[in-house]
Amino acid sequence: MTLPLLISVPHAGLWVPPEAEPYCSLRPHEILEDGDVGAAEIFWPLEPHVAAFITTDVARAIVDLNRAEDDRRKDGIVKTHTCWDVPVYRRPLPETVATSLIERYHRPYHERLAALAATGVRVGLDCHTMAAKGPPVGPDPGRERPAVCLGNADGTCPDEWVEALARCFERAFEAPATVNDPFAGGHIVRSHAAELPWIQVELSRGPFLSNGEKATRTLAALRDWWEAIS
Repeated sequence: MTLPLLISVPHAGLWVPPEAEPYCSLRPHEILEDGDVGAAEIFWPLEPHVAAFITTDVARAIVDLNRAEDDRRKDGIVKTHTCWDVPVYRRPLPETVATSLIERYHRPYHERLAALAATGVRVGLDCHTMAAKGPPVGPDPGRERPAVCLGNADGTCPDEWVEALARCFERAFEAPATVNDPFAGGHIVRSHAAELPWIQVELSRGPFLSNGEKATRTLAALRDWWEAIS
């Protein structure tokens, strides 16, 4: 059965676009660590099982698709520092380059999300992995995180839906799932909720399961959840 879901995976990419490459000082492992490690292995296998799927090759450290265009903090849309507080650029990025990055990579992703929302999908899931403990730039530095965190930003989908999904993840993962703690949902779920109900999904990178097993259990949780709410 194809689930009538739209899966978004915005932080699995590792590519540094050519506009930013002359300025970027990050080493490959620093680009990887700022993104959603394991997201490709966990969420890309879901594509054949859902109605719509979108991802990107662009590294989160260069353009964060889950930030608003006016978010110019150091961990904002075009970052100056990674979530581990490592400088991204060897010298300040020119504003013309930052603008180009937003226009070429951020806006098209969001335009595609809006277009996919009109194709008959029923719910959007913005899928991420999270560090097992909160990094320095984050809402919970040093804090141990749950296996699964779901966010509906207090209104991007009905509370009963996100609570039902949390129960399904707890059964599938045999581990705790929280709602809106430590993440309530970022720019993607908030900015597209008028088009479609959205939930942000965050899975811990902790080694309690392999990424392949996390993928299998995520699909099981989504199937159980859709059966329960449809």
